[in-house]
Amino acid sequence: MGERSRTDRNAPIASSVDLPLAGELIASDFAGWTDELIEEFRVHAQDGHVGSRLLSEDPRVRVWEIRLAPGERWHAHRHVLDYFWTAITSGRSIQHTHDGTTRAVEYEAGDTRHFGFTHGEFLLHDIENVGEADLVFTTVEHLDSENSPLPIECG
Repeated sequence: MGERSRTDRNAPIASSVDLPLAGELIASDFAGWTDELIEEFRVHAQDGHVGSRLLSEDPRVRVWEIRLAPGERWHAHRHVLDYFWTAITSGRSIQHTHDGTTRAVEYEAGDTRHFGFTHGEFLLHDIENVGEADLVFTTVEHLDSENSPLPIECG
């Protein structure tokens, strides 16, 4: 992979707010990121599919599921709405975040984390199951958040 400065790598995906992210910081400044991963973050910079399956939507919330087999990964996606996730199963993940950091996260079933965003704030990240069992989450987005929902198309 050709070396680029942090500024060049970060430019297409911009910055957001400092969020209290889960897990342990294991790398920063895009260390270990491939050109393909950086390109994926560019391509999915406005992707509002925050889960692998939309379970329910009404005027107030979208309820998503992420279900990842061992070794499976959910691509980069952008959170702009206030939301929370709950781990349905215990497990481990690696997550890359648009600021060039990588985190190792361990979950216990029932772990829940809430996020809120003011106008223009976002979180762009991916998630890979590095555990030995399926990793399952439920994510609930609040459609009455300060930011407008990103458009999604579900087939």
